[in-house]
Amino acid sequence: MTLTELKYIVAVARERHFGKAADACYVSQPTLSVAVKKLEEELGVDIFVRHGKRLVAITEPGQAILDIATRVLRDLDNIRQVSREFAAE
Repeated sequence: MTLTELKYIVAVARERHFGKAADACYVSQPTLSVAVKKLEEELGVDIFVRHGKRLVAITEPGQAILDIATRVLRDLDNIRQVSREFAAE
């Protein structure tokens, strides 16, 4: 599991579309899709249910994972902010 994969699932959940999420993350749609699928395989659960080509809905375990991923990414931003403040002293 990587921070990049967490960023990807947050983007997919926000956009509800793999192509739009890939655009938002500045990667190709296949790159994003492979990373999300890899994370789902690693965790042993489907985070998203795919409808059609790229439209998605989040699963129940996916929502729980998304909630934690969102907190982790927010905490990462907080770490960067604290580091910048100390570096400026």
